[in-house]
Amino acid sequence: MSTPLAVGPLTIQDADLLVAAAHRAAEAAGVTVSVTVLDAGGHLLAFRRDDRAVLISGETSTRKAYTAVQLDAPTADLVDAVQPGGPFHTLPTALDRPLLFIAGGVPIHRDGRLIGAIGVGGGAPEQDHAFATAAIEDLA
Repeated sequence: MSTPLAVGPLTIQDADLLVAAAHRAAEAAGVTVSVTVLDAGGHLLAFRRDDRAVLISGETSTRKAYTAVQLDAPTADLVDAVQPGGPFHTLPTALDRPLLFIAGGVPIHRDGRLIGAIGVGGGAPEQDHAFATAAIEDLA
């Protein structure tokens, strides 16, 4: 039996790069955002809220990242699932932490394994998703 190769974790340096890249993408679009990066266990690695961003955007970015890491799926793909009658409409969560299924949370993979997630809040859902995706592409 072969032992799978270890996949390097998401580092604090990676997280800082992701936050900076997401902020650059948002600034280029004229949007102020908050960005949260979590490791695969849902632990905070990096966070930044632009002083001009709405205060709730920080909580939003964190919940988006948490949802993406918990379900290992981009939150943009889950929007339909939380509509009334959808499979996740009343999904209970661990740690009594409600999930937020709005585009802007994206899991981060390395060699096919989940290593973390990024959440962006402050813009329109489609913008937040684009900023998070752009940051991940910059990391690669």
